[in-house]
Amino acid sequence: MSGYILCQTKKAETPYFIENISTNIYTMEELCYYLYHNLYLVDDTIINEGLCSWLSGELDLPKLAAKLRPHLGKFAAVEDILYPIFKEINYLTYEELRVLGMQLQKLNIQPPAIREKEKGDALVENGMYVNAIRVYQKLLEREDLEEAREGLTESIYHNLGCACSYLFQMEKAVECFWKAYEQGHDRAALKCYLLAFRSIRTPNEYESRLTELHVSGEIRAEIKETLDQFAKKPEKQVDSHQVDELLEKFTQEYHRSTGS
Repeated sequence: MSGYILCQTKKAETPYFIENISTNIYTMEELCYYLYHNLYLVDDTIINEGLCSWLSGELDLPKLAAKLRPHLGKFAAVEDILYPIFKEINYLTYEELRVLGMQLQKLNIQPPAIREKEKGDALVENGMYVNAIRVYQKLLEREDLEEAREGLTESIYHNLGCACSYLFQMEKAVECFWKAYEQGHDRAALKCYLLAFRSIRTPNEYESRLTELHVSGEIRAEIKETLDQFAKKPEKQVDSHQVDELLEKFTQEYHRSTGS
């Protein structure tokens, strides 16, 4: 997979629609690439009779479709679907198959809440922010998040805030970042919240909030330094359309500090 791969099967005239990321698939290579890089998005919206019919009818792979059909259903093991697909065109090297096996083993023992959170994260990575928001919001209705992993609630609120910010729903993003901070009072979470707050409030409101929260001079200086990189003058308010890059910087710091 690491090298250049020529198409080994025909190209479909009618594509297979991947609902999760609103993408059309035309070849086996494209299907394999999607499945390999999006394990957490492999569900019955992709693996179903429609896929089998497409493989058989569009790609002339009736034997592969026949191998997959017995494994369709809610309780099917992901590996029973993936391995036949990858092996059909020898898409993966031996080392890549070994790594895939380890990833599937990890996925199989993860609590459902962790898998759903990873699904939301994968949707964000694919730019499917509305779908990700639905996943995160559904997760936050659960009462077992902290049992699955300490700090999971905080991480979900943070990533929900990021998804909202990418859709320029900054009021909602600010609310989510604040809830994330309330969960663990993490330093990086506070900086994300303050950055988002600064993007939609006046400088006076921002200063009042800093005072209200007793924000240290060190954190104030760090945020100001970042803001200054995106504004010609220190007192200029950062536009909401510029906030994504700033949030990305603080989000990376957040994930490093929390391990989420």
